[in-house]
Amino acid sequence: MKKHNFYAGPSILSRYTIKNTADAILDFAGTGLSLMEVSHRGKEFVAVCDEARNLVKELLDIPSTHDVIFLGGGASMQFCMIPYNLLKKKASYLDTGTWASKAIKEAKIFGEVEVVASSKDKNYSYIPKNYTVSDDSDYFHITTNNTIFGTQLHHIPQVNIPLVADMSSDIFSRPVDVSLYDAIYAGAQKNLAPAGVTIVIVRRDALGKMERPIPSMLNYQIHVDNNSMYNTPPVVSIYAALQTLKWYKELGGISVMQKKNEEKAAVLYDEIDRNKLFKGTAATEDRSLMNICFVMNDEYRELESEFSSFAAAAGMIGIKGHRSVGGFRASTYNALPPESVKALVETMQAFEKQR
Repeated sequence: MKKHNFYAGPSILSRYTIKNTADAILDFAGTGLSLMEVSHRGKEFVAVCDEARNLVKELLDIPSTHDVIFLGGGASMQFCMIPYNLLKKKASYLDTGTWASKAIKEAKIFGEVEVVASSKDKNYSYIPKNYTVSDDSDYFHITTNNTIFGTQLHHIPQVNIPLVADMSSDIFSRPVDVSLYDAIYAGAQKNLAPAGVTIVIVRRDALGKMERPIPSMLNYQIHVDNNSMYNTPPVVSIYAALQTLKWYKELGGISVMQKKNEEKAAVLYDEIDRNKLFKGTAATEDRSLMNICFVMNDEYRELESEFSSFAAAAGMIGIKGHRSVGGFRASTYNALPPESVKALVETMQAFEKQR
């Protein structure tokens, strides 16, 4: 039976990425050595890192004002690296979910944090609107997609201060005007590679302005100056990221990925809205294209466990919702084929017919 992988992260990767990475683990670049055992400073891997960096710049149309670095520690490390490098006195944050709230907690270590708005009052089921961001803040931090709650910013806020974004779960899913941001960061394990590497895109002239001493490993400038080689980078994850980036380019780029993602999401949201058994949990105008969250309608709540078993028997993997939301979550990242969305819809319809 075919398995349909809806895990929220680590998540589905393209067969292109998996096969090419597996081949390199056996023999990397004709060296006769495994990718897992070569020197990160050898010419073969330096070429991988350089090509991956250049493809990130090409696919996202990154201006020459910004640098791209590959770091370890996951996006959670960036919750402290961002304020360590950019927060002098005060920063503004938009609280749209679990990861935003964790970023806020870390930033408070370094200075004043203004939470300009929060959707916690309704269990993060919507994106706040009509808030004001202080012009005296050092930056405004947003989380563009909320993996747990299935909401996404479809309109980037216009502010008069530097903008910082956690794009861990929707980077490469749609075009981005990088020039609007002083920093973008993203863990790789959703739309790019296996867990282990984090991409940071940072405006060059935003760095070097902090009076506080910054530990070397947490200093963006040091990683920029050393081309992501200040310490041993996550070699296998960077190689896998390169394969995914090549795959995106072969498919036609990020605009093509956006169109595919919109089509996949529409199919599943249409079924959620039509099917008498289910309902979505996110505000309609803020629904995510990456993480589609839904629950059983109130009168059918007792069927949740039964549907979980039914879906698993049909090959649907990873659709259980996060424990803070419950219900179900189908993550429809770039590598998920439309056939998997169709299979989930057919499973939902088959279950409905039994009622």
